[in-house]
Amino acid sequence: MKILIINGPNLNLLGKREPGIYGKSSFDSYLPSLRAKFPNVEIDYFQSNIEGELINKMHEAGFTVDGIILNAGAYTHTSVALHDCIRAITSPVIEVHISNVHQREEFRHHSMISAACKGVICGFGLDSYRLALEAFCVGR
Repeated sequence: MKILIINGPNLNLLGKREPGIYGKSSFDSYLPSLRAKFPNVEIDYFQSNIEGELINKMHEAGFTVDGIILNAGAYTHTSVALHDCIRAITSPVIEVHISNVHQREEFRHHSMISAACKGVICGFGLDSYRLALEAFCVGR
């Protein structure tokens, strides 16, 4: 099984950015433990602060990987282009968020991409990614 994790804007600052909300660990420090928990899954990772690069990556991988775990960051709430991209590819996408976006500012309560995704996981910290991986593994 091959899964691609894509993180959007500002997620390169995990561990530094608002640790009370996003935790004190970087994604790069979390990724090895995730790979260790899923030794039979090939996990690739991509991060960009640029919407078009996220779309290009999904176009590149979205017809060959078994699933995509997407934390689109703030683009979740604004990007029709990401929604259209998810609908255009054949790989299923699970939307994840580290924080519970429904406990935060009102503008974060609406996702432009949820309707195009297989499912949504939010509010479990970095474990949101593990839960998404488990969903892909069980759904096989």
